[in-house]
Amino acid sequence: MQSLGKKNHSKVSEFILLGFSSEPQVRLALFISFLFLYLTTLLGNGLIVALIYLDARLHTPMYFFLGFLSVVDMSYVTTTVPQMLVNLVLPRRPISWGACAAQMFIFLVLGIAECVLYAIMAYDRYVAICCPLHYALLMSRSTCIKMVIACWSISVTGALIYTVFTMHLPYCGPHKINHFFCEVPAVLKLACADTSLNDHLDFILGFILLLVPLSLILASYVRIFVSILRIRSSQGRLKSFSTCASHITVVTMFYGPAMMMYMRPGSWYDPERDKKLALFYNVVSAFLNPIIYSLRNKDVKGAFLKVLGDKETA
Repeated sequence: MQSLGKKNHSKVSEFILLGFSSEPQVRLALFISFLFLYLTTLLGNGLIVALIYLDARLHTPMYFFLGFLSVVDMSYVTTTVPQMLVNLVLPRRPISWGACAAQMFIFLVLGIAECVLYAIMAYDRYVAICCPLHYALLMSRSTCIKMVIACWSISVTGALIYTVFTMHLPYCGPHKINHFFCEVPAVLKLACADTSLNDHLDFILGFILLLVPLSLILASYVRIFVSILRIRSSQGRLKSFSTCASHITVVTMFYGPAMMMYMRPGSWYDPERDKKLALFYNVVSAFLNPIIYSLRNKDVKGAFLKVLGDKETA
């Protein structure tokens, strides 16, 4: 059986992404909706990156990480949405084995980077609120760069383990992935071999890459809230809560669906539910990030108004 699995695996050259509904009217509506979300996501996140670059007041660690998050979000949706849009116009187009593996790897790199980045941003807020006198020392430029390097290193390592252990399995057909991109749980369902090792590995990696950063985020915000409650001024408390509210909102939107996807037994697989979960932490969260940060952040809104004012005077 093992030799047969290897033989079949060697013949696999492509998969077919089933995507969403086969009804033409539904596909057209989905195409228009996702195209709008994609273009708005690129515009919103690109605007945040441009504002941070143009306004010297935003050249701080907090906005350095926010700019990095926007770049990750733009790349994150670009990994999946263009392929999905093409499949909505030309359904059941094949994707090569190599392209599927590459998409899986890049998607995981960016997704893990976002997980780690949220923890870094929570630590940044913890230092800013709980240790303001040491903020410049603890969050120096060199420290921020080292954090970003560590973020990428963890992301690449985790994504490589996920991808190698998934794509080395034998796939005997049918090669139809019931998803809109090559995501690990959907691809594993096509394997004609025992995937219990992958299930255990996915849980362990999920614990390390999802629960550990989430625990650091929760610990940071517990300390932050304790410090905020000690502030005598109600206006000061409100300002501190407002500073962290956007981050908490984004973390909730991202970690909830991601944990439901990557930390559950393989027997709980539900393709239709998984598509919705993936849409939420891949497309919807990236779409909402710039809206949440701009609407709840006076500095970003001020930078935007300043740019508009400079253009009008010019």
